[in-house]
Amino acid sequence: MPKVRTVMEEHDGTPVRGFLHAPASLSGDGIVLTHGAGANCQSPLLIALAEAFAESGLTVLRCDLPFRQLRPHGPPPRGSAERDQQGLRAAITSLRLHVSGRLYLGGHSYGGRQASMLAAAEPGLADALLLLSYPLHPPKRPEELRTGHFPNLRTPALFVSGTRDGFGTIEELRAAIGVIPARTELLPVEGAGHELLTSKSRATVPATVVEYLLRFCS
Repeated sequence: MPKVRTVMEEHDGTPVRGFLHAPASLSGDGIVLTHGAGANCQSPLLIALAEAFAESGLTVLRCDLPFRQLRPHGPPPRGSAERDQQGLRAAITSLRLHVSGRLYLGGHSYGGRQASMLAAAEPGLADALLLLSYPLHPPKRPEELRTGHFPNLRTPALFVSGTRDGFGTIEELRAAIGVIPARTELLPVEGAGHELLTSKSRATVPATVVEYLLRFCS
């Protein structure tokens, strides 16, 4: 059975706070998972995914972004993106101490956006991305696309999005990721909104995401 321990470290002056899920049977690979703008690493989605990935043999670092370490509630303040990306880089450094194989970087909504921006700026930092409910645009403002870095993204990326996500339809997301030069795949979750987990999908989504990512990266 996977073991979970608290992580409180600092790398290159940036604190890493979260939980390390160590699988009973190591595959040698690992994944960093982080949260959206209104949540933290204790969100039900991240806990469920961390448990599912650990059961599959991956070492998981489920962590809070720097903005959440500074304030327990509320969205990230203006100008926090660079600091949050530094937090993701520090989390990767932390996880590298525990895995010798491939390392994946994953995030929900805002966390996934920052992960993709970091990967676009630093190709090779992670072996693949897991982008959960990518916030393509603000709800009801489809003209405000958050895709300026997509043409520079050269890290393979698996997108997971609900068919009822107000931050972007499946059709909009499919069109947007077409400009990414790296290999991509889109996994729609039928009937799910931005949080991905519903009463029907809660029992199946974590295992399905794990299965898709491992197959995508194989």
